[in-house]
Amino acid sequence: MPYFHIGLLHYMDVIHFSTKRTAIPMLSIKKTAFCLVLALLFIPGQAISQDQFTFEDVMKFEDIKTPVISADGRWVAYGVWPEIGDGEVRIRYVDDSRTHTIDRGERPQLTHDGSWAGALIQPPAVPLPDTQSDDTHPSLVLLSTATGDTIQFADVRSFSFTENGEWTLIRHYRPDDLDDAAKKNSRLGYPVTLHHLSSGTSRMIPFVHESAADSSSSLFAYSTVDTSGTINSLRVIGLSGPDEDELRLAGGDNMLYSNLTWDHDLMRFAYTSAHMDTSRNFTPGDAEIYMVDASTGDLTLLVEPDDIAAGYRLREPNRLTWTHDGNRLFFGVQDAVMVQIDETDTPEDSLTIDNLYSVERILREIEGDVWHWDDPQIKTHEKQTWNQRKNHLYTAVYHIDRDEIVQLATQTVPDVQVVHHNGKTMGYSDLPYQKLRTWDAAYRDVYLIDIQSGVHEPLLKKHRFRAQLSDGGHFTAWFDGTDWYLQNNQNGIQKNLTASIPTPFADEDNDRPRPSGSYGIAGWTDNDRSVLIYDKYDIWQFDTETGEADIVTAGTGRDRQMIFRIYDTDPEKETFSRNERLLLTMYHDRDKHYGFYEARVGNEGVSALLENQKRYRIIEKASGSNAILFTQESYTEYPNLWVSGNLMFRNPRQVTDLHSDLTERFAWGRAELVEWLNMDGRPVQGVLIYPGYYEEGKRYPVFIYYYERFSQRLYEFNKPVTNHRPNFAQYTSDGYAVFLPDIWFDVPIPGYSATKNLVPGVHKLVEMGVADPDAIGLHGHSWSGYLTAQVITQTDIFAAAVAGAPVGNMTSAYSGIRWGSGLARQFQYEQTQSRLGVSMWENLSPYIENSPVFFADRINTPIMIQHGDADEAVPWYQSIELYLALRRLGKESVFLQYHDEPHHLRKMANRLDYAIKMKEYMDHYLKGDPAPAWIREGVPYRGE
Repeated sequence: MPYFHIGLLHYMDVIHFSTKRTAIPMLSIKKTAFCLVLALLFIPGQAISQDQFTFEDVMKFEDIKTPVISADGRWVAYGVWPEIGDGEVRIRYVDDSRTHTIDRGERPQLTHDGSWAGALIQPPAVPLPDTQSDDTHPSLVLLSTATGDTIQFADVRSFSFTENGEWTLIRHYRPDDLDDAAKKNSRLGYPVTLHHLSSGTSRMIPFVHESAADSSSSLFAYSTVDTSGTINSLRVIGLSGPDEDELRLAGGDNMLYSNLTWDHDLMRFAYTSAHMDTSRNFTPGDAEIYMVDASTGDLTLLVEPDDIAAGYRLREPNRLTWTHDGNRLFFGVQDAVMVQIDETDTPEDSLTIDNLYSVERILREIEGDVWHWDDPQIKTHEKQTWNQRKNHLYTAVYHIDRDEIVQLATQTVPDVQVVHHNGKTMGYSDLPYQKLRTWDAAYRDVYLIDIQSGVHEPLLKKHRFRAQLSDGGHFTAWFDGTDWYLQNNQNGIQKNLTASIPTPFADEDNDRPRPSGSYGIAGWTDNDRSVLIYDKYDIWQFDTETGEADIVTAGTGRDRQMIFRIYDTDPEKETFSRNERLLLTMYHDRDKHYGFYEARVGNEGVSALLENQKRYRIIEKASGSNAILFTQESYTEYPNLWVSGNLMFRNPRQVTDLHSDLTERFAWGRAELVEWLNMDGRPVQGVLIYPGYYEEGKRYPVFIYYYERFSQRLYEFNKPVTNHRPNFAQYTSDGYAVFLPDIWFDVPIPGYSATKNLVPGVHKLVEMGVADPDAIGLHGHSWSGYLTAQVITQTDIFAAAVAGAPVGNMTSAYSGIRWGSGLARQFQYEQTQSRLGVSMWENLSPYIENSPVFFADRINTPIMIQHGDADEAVPWYQSIELYLALRRLGKESVFLQYHDEPHHLRKMANRLDYAIKMKEYMDHYLKGDPAPAWIREGVPYRGE
């Protein structure tokens, strides 16, 4: 008997519910099926309780989008949009009720003082009668928050305000008559409008290829590429007022000026210059790098093609970075062999009597690939990464003071970190281990690289985890799967920071067959004096010279099962100061609520700032004040926006009030934390959401939705949206309980692990008097879609199951392809989520034992399978295998195949159809509602 099926037999004797059912044929979905279902669902005169949350309610449900806060913390702007239909942008003054709206606005922005707001205006959901069919470009509305006056601009791709809030930079779409020109020259510029807010004047600049304003908002640099190529230029406009003159810095026929990068402290910028070859679709040739003194307009040539090391080429696609002190400029070069590939033309031979039998001519039309056993990457992954590898930038640095280039990255160490000190940086190479990525993990060799000389010093071989360089470059810290190590980069002395500390620093909850990772580095202190490192709960501070450790959070986290993490209130500040106040987020690992605390660098202890039976999320700290924009939510409380005017969260003000009457309008239900013991006696938690009109003593159908761990969602608001996930309120308002259980896994029995957590969890709900034992439904997607299919081979406790994008056969899925990344799936089974821990040739048994198709004869639960046939993660033939097994065995099943859909359905009609069918499926098997025709009879194919 299979080894993990034995342990379940006794429990199945205790809880065993089954009903004999008949099989139904496979269904083929037609485009008209969606309309038919909708017509049945919304029959005129059909009574729908006022308290039931319907599919229409989901589509109308308004949600806050892309909220922002002004730099001074006084204004907040955000979008309010339903899933289908028109929305708006609202601009709210924090200290009172002043509010402005911009109809159909989205992605709002605010000037630093909130005096102006802007939003892109989308076309109406239902086109107006006089709207042209091709009039689909967004427009821009700018709104004065002082007066409410607005200004509108047409055909806008994007916009931004300058740092000082005096100008708006508006990037337009090209006119339609330039489409053909853009196909020939992809770098053809776009119209840009510079709008001066206080005066209301605008300046339109045609054919802008790139642009950038300096941080002081004094100057605006831009380059142009026009249709003729004769007036391509690089220019600068002063931003002191609306009538400033512009200065032409450079120009020439078919020249391309790109990568405009300001050194904001010294009022200069760097750029690349290259000539475009008109005979090769305006492809740029080798580039030069110039520096512009913005105060004088003087140009200095820094790097030219002949300066580049042999084997590399300086090209226009680039990434320029000034160091903070302005003494160095990082840039990238490309592999000369890869550049040559783009420069090589394929001959186009016309067929003649002379070459009719030419083998060379015929073989030019080969369409195929050679898969070699020793390729570093399999062909699918090689293709997916081709452009990234071909265009890879190998980092180099130009030293301004000594006019010297140092090549840092090489073909053998291709990745190098950009740093702002002048000592050593870090380089990485995964090249020796790319083959292992197929079935094992991503490994890298780590090097220290001298910025002055480019000399490489090996540090770590075949390293699996992240290594981190200190801000000053004096130290490197890394994790080895158990402990944290620190090296002094000046003398090479290494020390184990955590060996003598009994507290674990590896992931304590890792249940995958791979070495445990760490919880990460929180940051470094000034002058590299210490490094802050997380364990599961607390924050530790290690002295880099002595290795001595202090617990910044004083062990409060572990003592009270509270997970503390630092929220960075100043992203531009790269290190923490001595005695600096730290804002901490807190999550209670046992009770599941959230809060904010404070601590100090170099001290021990925490103080509570805000803590409730809620979930809190920080959206943004205002860049010019201590104001913080955050949300507060629970299962019954929509995450509205709040603003605290200080980092102490004293007297926060609620600035939005969406859905405050939610529980009054709908039978939303309430959430509760439930605990039980799994079949191994291990404590397990989950979230039980009661039916909206729950009556104690009455039993209800239960909809189970799960993945791995979901108990952390106790205080999370379930935002209604139409997709592959259930909307909890649709079920609770219709008399269901919803259950979100945690699953803890053992290797190599992932399916049985789910069973031994789920079944006792169901038993707990039955014991509580909530669950109707004959009406338990199970739903999972992707990984939990597989678990669902496997679990029902081991128990008949479920009345119905829905498995989205499941693996049906691990023996065939093991050597399948994840088409999105091109990676083989072997690593998933040997190292990660599928949790088998061995290859098929080391031990075939777990591959068979964990495959639903081999035990499909034991399935007595009706199951609905869903898969998109363009799934980029789980090959959709996995669902075919499962369906065909069930069909052959006469098992009651339905397979929903959605055409040209990925792992998560995208098309609205398909998403809605699946959501409706899932609800109908559960309603039939859990509540006894009449089965729709698609369940009874399927849907015959009737042509396209």
